[in-house]
Amino acid sequence: MTFDTPDNTEIRSTHADTDAAATAGPEGTLPPQDPQPEGDEVIGVRRGMFGISGTGDTSGYGRLVRPVTLPGSTPAPFGGYFDEVVDSLRVALAAANIPLETAIEKIVVFRGEFTLHVRRAHLVRVARALRDDPALRFELCLGVSGVHYPDDAGRELHAVYPLMSITHNRRLRVEVSAPDADPHIPSLYEVYPTTDWHERETYDFFGILFDGHPSLTRITMPDDWRGHPQRKDYPLGGIPVEYKGARIPPPDERRAYS
Repeated sequence: MTFDTPDNTEIRSTHADTDAAATAGPEGTLPPQDPQPEGDEVIGVRRGMFGISGTGDTSGYGRLVRPVTLPGSTPAPFGGYFDEVVDSLRVALAAANIPLETAIEKIVVFRGEFTLHVRRAHLVRVARALRDDPALRFELCLGVSGVHYPDDAGRELHAVYPLMSITHNRRLRVEVSAPDADPHIPSLYEVYPTTDWHERETYDFFGILFDGHPSLTRITMPDDWRGHPQRKDYPLGGIPVEYKGARIPPPDERRAYS
């Protein structure tokens, strides 16, 4: 009997059950889900392929409803060199009378990648320790990435700094968050001067204000542009293109090809 034989009903029923579970229930309700991994944070619900409400989602997945989750805190031991990094950082911060638990909100090991979620008030101090301590020596900052989670109440805006230690051949990420109502994060320009243009780009597209940056101006959009285009609450259409005098219609008003 081959895999495609009609008599192979056990396999076919399994696939049918999976497909049914993915679309079960009326639109706007969560279908049955496998248990979330322990410790994961559910910060919202995504409806449709792109999370668009109304008529903007033209993907055909309007009934797709899934929770939006973020990895939760990982308990020690973390494995590999991660434990050594945390222990060395704890010692370096203790020299400045800062407990590790005060500076670090949580530590996440997810899919083999290591992230330190740092409270913004301690971002510069943690970055200096990671750069200067001989046991750490993360000399290179590879950029800054902005993220916008509209449903992550009180920490909607995130800035992510990937760091690399050339001395020890190690990598980690530093992530810091700020609320929409107070989108200020200390600049790391004095610690890692290469973040100059990267922080400008993150400000331009996400509206994060990097306090202490020497010249926090837009880098891509015109200086008088209203809004920040990569935020999730930025309109998808109907935005005047000022330098051409044109207008981009909303997705449901654009020409359809069939």
